[in-house]
Amino acid sequence: MADLMAPDSVSFTPVSSALAKVRLATSAVVLAALAAGIAVAALASDEPGLWRWEAVPVCLMAWLCWLVPRQVRAIGFAEGPDEFIIRRGVMFRSMTMVPYGRIQYVDIAQGPIARFFGIAQIKLSTASATTDATLDGVPAADASRLRDALAKRGSAELMGL
Repeated sequence: MADLMAPDSVSFTPVSSALAKVRLATSAVVLAALAAGIAVAALASDEPGLWRWEAVPVCLMAWLCWLVPRQVRAIGFAEGPDEFIIRRGVMFRSMTMVPYGRIQYVDIAQGPIARFFGIAQIKLSTASATTDATLDGVPAADASRLRDALAKRGSAELMGL
């Protein structure tokens, strides 16, 4: 049986592994704040059992350290002959194909942590409000090249309609 997420003659480019570091760093900040809140509550209370709740953020971080790199390795993109393809997911996989002629504009976003790690997010906007064509973890140099190429192909295909 053919793999639905691997179209014929399409070679997917993986996103940067730095995306895993960005996601883990963001999660670590949130979970550290949660652990600090639990510690404050435990110190302010006479209940000794509250300290057990400190295991929750620790276990969540351990689970994320296992899960996030797998998720990032499953994200890829391809520039097909007629469409831009985004593939993601390990257990719940999805593939989004956006025809070049439907692309209205291409956004690049970069937060402070992503900027530190040299990656960016590309978002394709189409006339459809439900299009989920967002690609995280693209190296910054590739993001500007990809933005220009997608915008150029999008307007060229749109002219041909």
